Amino acid sequence: MASKLLRAVVLGPPGSGKGTVCERIARSFGLQHLSSGQFLRESLGGGGGDGARPAAPEPPRGWLGLHPCCLPAAHSRPCARPGFPRTLGQAQALDGICQLDLVISLNIPFETLKDRLSARWVHPASGRVYNMDFNPPQSQGVDDLTGEPLVQRDEDRPEAVAARLRKYKDAAKPVIELYKSRGILHSFSGTETNKIWPYVYSLLSSRIPPILSEEEH
Repeated sequence: MASKLLRAVVLGPPGSGKGTVCERIARSFGLQHLSSGQFLRESLGGGGGDGARPAAPEPPRGWLGLHPCCLPAAHSRPCARPGFPRTLGQAQALDGICQLDLVISLNIPFETLKDRLSARWVHPASGRVYNMDFNPPQSQGVDDLTGEPLVQRDEDRPEAVAARLRKYKDAAKPVIELYKSRGILHSFSGTETNKIWPYVYSLLSSRIPPILSEEEH
């Protein structure tokens, strides 16, 4: 087996479905899914307060970070740090850690994103997220498991969503142009993750042997 299978990141604005896509990649290609926050906590291990780059823990067979995704072969180390790259500076910093083979960019219409984000409510204690349009709680306004009240984060309020999306667009444009110039950018457009996913699956299947069919994701 080669020492490296694939190094990739998933880019997209807030509410574009990056987390869902990464979870499906993990299941379909037999990788362990680690959220950015989880990986960062494990990497820091209580240290790193001086700003030094923490040593990455040894991953299990295959590793998938949550946007970015990093897909190395068994016994290799993950090369992408959590949260990268959201800006051109971060993309350049990532170059110093590893060279990406593939960048997946999710392009979702502004109005779709605005509706998705404005419909999101969360359970503060657990972080469980509900969407009032397609994933509502069983009882209106309360968490399914605890019965505690749900809240809408300030950043998801309609008046804040437009500003978030504009900020992302301005920051992401040079990042997308950078990866496009390198010939590793693959863009997928649509309004639903279920319709975008088959194309992402097909792309990755040409690079990584899947363990689940597209329908089994």
